[in-house]
Amino acid sequence: MTGTDDKTTHFGFRDVPEAEKAGLVHGVFSSVASKYDIMNDLMSVGIHRLWKDAMMDWLAPRPGQRLLDVAGGTGDVAFRFLTRAPGASAVVCDMTEAMLVAGRQRAEATEKAAALDWVAGDAMALPFAANSFDVYTISFGIRNVTRIADALREAYRVLRPGGRLMVLEFSQIPNDLMQKAYDLYSFNVIPAMGKIVTGDRDSYQYLVESIRKFPEQEAFAAMIRQAGFGQVKYRNLSLGIAALHSGWKI
Repeated sequence: MTGTDDKTTHFGFRDVPEAEKAGLVHGVFSSVASKYDIMNDLMSVGIHRLWKDAMMDWLAPRPGQRLLDVAGGTGDVAFRFLTRAPGASAVVCDMTEAMLVAGRQRAEATEKAAALDWVAGDAMALPFAANSFDVYTISFGIRNVTRIADALREAYRVLRPGGRLMVLEFSQIPNDLMQKAYDLYSFNVIPAMGKIVTGDRDSYQYLVESIRKFPEQEAFAAMIRQAGFGQVKYRNLSLGIAALHSGWKI
């Protein structure tokens, strides 16, 4: 007999039971939490900061808005949002407590701590009421979700009418030759770098593999539409190494 326990999903290039993926992902981010921001800078040569700034430019935060940043552990996106939107508030939701601890420690050293809440939660079953937020963001996190469609439906549920979804995620370079060159860098350099900086090669091997398993831009845009969002658009960043996806709850 086939049941939900028999369903599988990918964890990098491995197929695993759906019920196990969340625990495996939790293990990855618990392992690298203390060096997560340093590795982001090293892996992208600091370009991830420009991508997040581009996300804020397109989002154009407004004063008084309420943000939900999912998989936002260390607070990078939430801090940027609050800087651009006086009087706004933000909730950072992440399944990994160690990531939230790292983010909370960063916030305590700034004047933004009072405007931030930190909540442990699952993107596929958010612990928030419907129509609670003006903006939902998720950066480099949705590819780690077991069922992406469920996460997008939850994003739609918790947004208020007129609310906006914005996803920043690694993507696919349209040029095959450039994609092959990027793959050579990703598979040969990033896991080795992870081993040196964090002592954990396997977690960064997974992260590289998870990027290759994520849907390309048009396919992911279609998933956002299927979740109910309108005016769905995307923009490639750095030739398509990453992409920004936007949608509205109309």
